[in-house]
Amino acid sequence: MAVDDVRLDGADGMSANRYEQAYDQLVAILLSGKYEPNTRLTEAELTQLLNVSRGTIRSVLVRLAQEGYVTSEVNRGVRTRLFSVADAVDILEAREVLEGALAAKAAERATQEELDELTRTVGVMREAQLTGDEQEYSRQNRHFHREIRKAAHQETLARFFDALLYPLVMRQYRDLAAPHPRTLSLEEHQAILYAVITRNPDAASAAMRHHISSARQGLLLRNAPSGRSAPDQDHE
Repeated sequence: MAVDDVRLDGADGMSANRYEQAYDQLVAILLSGKYEPNTRLTEAELTQLLNVSRGTIRSVLVRLAQEGYVTSEVNRGVRTRLFSVADAVDILEAREVLEGALAAKAAERATQEELDELTRTVGVMREAQLTGDEQEYSRQNRHFHREIRKAAHQETLARFFDALLYPLVMRQYRDLAAPHPRTLSLEEHQAILYAVITRNPDAASAAMRHHISSARQGLLLRNAPSGRSAPDQDHE
């Protein structure tokens, strides 16, 4: 059943707005890491969690399966997405292209306020690295990439980037309490920042692509012996 075929004002009187709210809530829950990869999701639990009807939950799950947040199989039900190492590498390859383009646009279009925020963020990352605060470093790391996306002012690229579901990959493959697996991560962020604030789109794209490519190579090296898809560390 296609999402467009879902009736949003069905027998329970559920409005399109309530459907969208339930969808947004469940996406946030999935991205939060509440459920481990390959966890079965039941309609009964989700209806209680979100306080909506089973019909609405069913419709939301259809949409989430189409968008890749969950998988749906006969006799196995709906489960949270489990990314193999190959899946993660494919997503990182696509991310390298898309985020490289976003960084180039950020170099061209970022406002002074956005440049100041990027500079502040890298400063906080530097301090977190010096003090060994891995959780803060990871938070600011993610914030930096969100700010690059925002500063690009390119919604088409941003939509393609969001469709990669990279946050779900990171939820599977990271350990916030562990030291960052790549010691040059901060220097890579500094290189991206410098290219953006000096308004050099080619350098910004190259710096971002190098950063993501290094993360991809790190992922492959850590998982090369057995090809396991077990949780590892924050590869960014």
